[in-house]
Amino acid sequence: RAREGFKDGNTERAPGDRWMIYGPGDYVPPVEVEIIEKRRAIPLDENEGIYVRDMKTGRVRAVTGSVYMLTSYEELWDKELPPVVEDLLQTDADQSSGIKHSSTSGPRVKSRLVTYRIPHNSAVQIYDYKAKKARVTFGPDLIMLGPDEQFTVLNLSGNTPKTPKVLNVLALLLGPRFSTDVVIVETSDHARLSLKLSYNWFFDIDKKNQEQAALLFSVPDFIGDFCKAIASRVRGSVASQSFDHFHKYSADLIRKAVFGADEAGNIRNRFHFKSNNLIITNIDIQSVEPVDQRTRDALQKSVQLAIEITTKSQEATARHEAERREQEAKGRLERQKIDDEAEAEKARKNLLSLQAASAAVESTGTASAEAKARAEAAKIEGESNVTNAKLKAEAQSTKASVQLKILQNEQQTEISHKKAWNTLEIKKADELAGIEASKFKSIVDAIGAETLKKISQAGPEMQAKLLSGLGLKSFMITDGNHPINLFSTAAGLIGSNLSQ
Repeated sequence: RAREGFKDGNTERAPGDRWMIYGPGDYVPPVEVEIIEKRRAIPLDENEGIYVRDMKTGRVRAVTGSVYMLTSYEELWDKELPPVVEDLLQTDADQSSGIKHSSTSGPRVKSRLVTYRIPHNSAVQIYDYKAKKARVTFGPDLIMLGPDEQFTVLNLSGNTPKTPKVLNVLALLLGPRFSTDVVIVETSDHARLSLKLSYNWFFDIDKKNQEQAALLFSVPDFIGDFCKAIASRVRGSVASQSFDHFHKYSADLIRKAVFGADEAGNIRNRFHFKSNNLIITNIDIQSVEPVDQRTRDALQKSVQLAIEITTKSQEATARHEAERREQEAKGRLERQKIDDEAEAEKARKNLLSLQAASAAVESTGTASAEAKARAEAAKIEGESNVTNAKLKAEAQSTKASVQLKILQNEQQTEISHKKAWNTLEIKKADELAGIEASKFKSIVDAIGAETLKKISQAGPEMQAKLLSGLGLKSFMITDGNHPINLFSTAAGLIGSNLSQ
């Protein structure tokens, strides 16, 4: 920084000017120059950062994920956080158990970027005071605070019974979780009781909807809020019940008081807080104890009396059951005796019936044997007659079959003889016809074509003489233009010769 104006080489330096000299190199400052500080480049990972303030404009920004060297008019800016946030960043707290997990990272460097690892199934709200806007981030995730952003701290009720502002948390667990509370109630007969109740709860939200996510932090102490709401419902329901009735039906009465019932009278299974979408799913009654000592003594006496009455009732029931079983056994024994006597009478009756039947059989045995013998003889005679008739019929049938077979053989032989004779006759006729045809052909060949021509040109008488000289009895001459059927003529000639 220049203490007074001077000329630095070709640059005019005014008083108060600031500049950087980057290494490596040696620098000997003149009298007019004051060395403010020596700076080094700051290496930053993608999850690390620093807050940098511009000294001219006063604007603060966050630098992350690179190696950064401050300029001459920039400086590191310390981000201040509330003490409760500083404590929660060092030790994260579970709002239901109060157990703190110590951190070994050491004190926070205020110029370093504030980061927070959001646990699984939890939500953190961050408010930007410059943009006047809040955003909700769900875990698991890593949050890096901007220069103008702050965490929203929830002050939750803790301990049993619930005490306000016991737990301070940054991350709101979404559940399912459970919380335990002690509620003092008074029945209609002025019996004061201490109920230890455990509630199962979770937040029913859409993580992609920022409007629903903002409702999570609309109730700063949601544990104390829903414990008070449930306690008021339980006290109102128990106040209208007697001690004996509540002692018998405590679970149903409490569940109906908290969850309500539908049109059919069935108890619902959830209690919905619309302000932050909190759902109560179950209520467990861990203990019911009288607050007043006299009520506690009276309850103990009533319990002992109830135990004695139950014991005596069980003894009377057992004695009555034993007497009943004894009477039933006696009745079964008497009935068995009667049944045995009836069976004996039935057996005696059967014996007499068998004796009468044997006497009847003995008296009728001879007559029956004779009648059976005559019937058997008649049966044998009839069967022998039938057998003879069958044999005669078979003999007649055999004789007729043999005769028929002989007749068939004779007819077959005669037919075969006729067929052979006809075959020979046909063969003889064919051979004669062939001989005549050969004879005719030989005569024609001997005469010659010229002779036949001359014969056809001569007169009829000459023809007759010539033919008679040739030994021909008959002939037929055609000009060849009119065909003549010689088959029938030959057949007629052959037939006339056969007849002669």
